[in-house]
Formats: sequence, C-alpha cells, structure tokens
Amino acid sequence: MILRRMLTGLFGLLMFTNDAAARELDEVLSAGVLRHLGIPYANFVTGSGDGMDVELIQSFARHLGVRYEYVSTDWNRVFGDLNGRHAQRGTDGHAELLASTDVRGDLIANGMTILPWRQELVDFSTPTFPSGVWLMARSDSLLQPIKPTGSLNGDIGLVKTGMNGRSVLALASTCLDPNLYKVSDTGADVRLLGKGRKLNEMAPAILDGMAETTLLDVPDALIALEKWPGEIKVIGPVSGSQDMAVAFSKDSPKLRAAFNEWFEGFRYGGQYMELVEKYYPAVFLHFPEFFAN
Repeated sequence: MILRRMLTGLFGLLMFTNDAAARELDEVLSAGVLRHLGIPYANFVTGSGDGMDVELIQSFARHLGVRYEYVSTDWNRVFGDLNGRHAQRGTDGHAELLASTDVRGDLIANGMTILPWRQELVDFSTPTFPSGVWLMARSDSLLQPIKPTGSLNGDIGLVKTGMNGRSVLALASTCLDPNLYKVSDTGADVRLLGKGRKLNEMAPAILDGMAETTLLDVPDALIALEKWPGEIKVIGPVSGSQDMAVAFSKDSPKLRAAFNEWFEGFRYGGQYMELVEKYYPAVFLHFPEFFAN
C-alpha cells in the first residue's frame, strides 16, 4: 500500500510537468487574460453571468490589469481543466489520477470546499467562505431537527443516529461524498445522485421523492431554505466546520500568492463584506466567528 502511494505520488509529480502545465503569474500577465474555471453552484456561480466568486475573480483580474474570462466546467473535469489530468477521490480516500486532457483555466472558484484529497491535487488560497455539511429533510419527514447538545460532536452524533433506516441522498467525489462522513456506518439507505449531476440538484431531488433526506453544504442549504420555504428543514450538522477557497495549480505558486495578498486587502477594505451581504446575507448568523475580524 505504501509503495503504491509513493508511485502514485511520483506519477502525480510527472503529471504536473507535462506540456499542458498551468500558467504562472507572469504568463497570465503576458497573455492579458485570467481564465476562471467555474461550476454553476448556489450563489457562488449562478450561471447567469454573476455570483459571489464571479465578482471576486473579476475584481482580482482588474487588480492584475488583465481581462477576465469565465470558463464553464463541471465536477468530473474541473481538476483536469486546471492541471491537465482528470482526477477523483479514490476508494482509499486519496486522489486518483485519470485521463490526460487540455488545461483550460488558471484557477477554480465556485465555492470549493477544502478537502484533504483535493489538497493532493491543488493548492488552496486563504479561506474565502465558511462552510460545513448539514442533513436536510423534506418538511413532511417524521425526522425532526435535533436539540443542540452544546457540543458539535454531540450534535453530529445525534444526526447520525437519526439517519438509521432513512434514505440519504449524496453525491460522490464532492464535499457531499458519503464516505467523507461515514454515512454508511449509520445504517442509512445511501442513494447517490448520478454521475454528471450537480450539487444544486440535491434539494430538488428530495422534493421530487428521490430520498427522504440529503446532505447539503451550508451555502447551498441557505439558498434552498430561501427558495423552498416551508418545504425543507435542517436536521443538524454532519461535519465539523469547513472552509471554501480558490484552487490553484501546484505549478502556480506566484499566482496564488498574488491572490492571497490582494484578497487580504480586499477583505479588510470592506469590498469582501459587501459581496457576502449581497449573495449570502444569512451566513453571518451561522458563522459569526469567521467574519469577526
């Protein structure tokens, strides 16, 4: 097992030295364009030309003095579009490398959660948004929201106990992958949304009867509660606190450093808070500590 992981890691290093390597800061400046890889998701990338991460990267492009270009992608190809090699979460919990492809973008920004297996593939920026995973249910479900225990781990334990015998919708190779949270160990009837489906299809799927409950990350849960008031409810947390960030190729450390430096000023200058208030006004109630500074 150790030898296999070493070989996989070596293969990964070779992967990132091919001719289709991602661009560094000087190459982005020379080309005069910053290519933003995005997946329509919640209010980060709406699919209508706007979204919190769309405006964030547009502002970064203006700071660099280059043209902004949005490049649409999906969860199956997003890492390949950045690195030149498709990848997914393997059965051992590590990144699994797949077929080669062309590099199409310079960074990924669409509310991407920082997860260990993804960190094997990309380098994340300073956290740009707080998150976590909740269990959501249709309002007609007999499963009731938990009574907080005063401990996050205690709350998660209560939620997982309630999953026993319930159908739970999840989506592999995303932040809603059931293996990340050992959902199968709860006795739940785990149902996976089909390959190629999107995170923002989870809530509509349970409303259509695909399952009684679903995993949702907090930003999407907030959107779902606004979009379908009275039809969906929060049962409780399935994960601890998580962070979202912009993903950069490991071949682009200077581009990542430039973003982090710019984002610090953008955040403390007040523009960042304006974006959050515009797209996620309710998040301040759930994550006050993230925005305390």
